[in-house]
This record gives sequence, structure tokens and C-alpha cells, in this order.
Amino acid sequence: MAARLKVHVDPDKCQGHARCKALAPELFELDEYGNAHEVGDGTVPPGLEDKAWLAKSNCPEIAIDVIEE
Repeated sequence: MAARLKVHVDPDKCQGHARCKALAPELFELDEYGNAHEVGDGTVPPGLEDKAWLAKSNCPEIAIDVIEE
């Protein structure tokens, strides 16, 4: 059985570049200041795992964690 993934954005590190939202809009939302946060509890739906890892690797502030459960 494959591990379930969750994404988490560290609000202290996010600077609002919004690359995550551009690459994985299903997983990230932006607040009124343009800073990202995970959708819901951060659970990555099946089939979107690659987008979670892509968003993490493209974050210039290293603000995204992908957690395997």
C-alpha cells in the first residue's frame, strides 16, 4: 500500500511567490496577502502526488513540506 501524502506550508517562511499555486492549484490556496496555505488538512488526493513534490521542489523559500503517512 502506498503512503498517503500531506502538504504543509510554513507560514513563517512563505513569501508569496505563489509557485505552488501555479503548479498545483488543487493543493494550495492563497490568502489575502498572496501567501500560500494548504487546501483543507493538506491531504494529497490520489493522482496528485507528483504535483505535491513538484511544488515542494519549486518553492524558493523552502516553505513546503511533503509528509508521508
